[in-house]
Amino acid sequence: MAALIEEGDASAEVAIVYADIKATRGVDWINNFWKAIAVHPATLKRLWDNVKQVMAPGALDPLTKEMVYVAVSITNNCPYCIASHTASARAKGMTDEQFAELRAVVGLANETNRIAIGYGVPVDDRFQTP
Repeated sequence: MAALIEEGDASAEVAIVYADIKATRGVDWINNFWKAIAVHPATLKRLWDNVKQVMAPGALDPLTKEMVYVAVSITNNCPYCIASHTASARAKGMTDEQFAELRAVVGLANETNRIAIGYGVPVDDRFQTP
């Protein structure tokens, strides 16, 4: 089990990141992912800065980003990320129907990816990026 750095035990460096997480997300608590990563403050800061950048508003809407995150987490078999990003996607409006369809697409993509890899299917010329 990972060691968790609670807010009351955080170094000044970690406390600054925790405060930014809470302010950015508009929450009053730090989840276990960040508490576990905080054992290495440089990694905590780097990952949080990356999350803020990648998950910020952009060409993809916030719900789409969360659903992509859920799909990758399912494929990578990460129970923590599946749970946390499913909760986040639901908070951003993901319905039960969308979640069911997302899981179906993930299952299909994993199946067809493995078949294509197993058969060594060459990529069609017209699918190549110019």
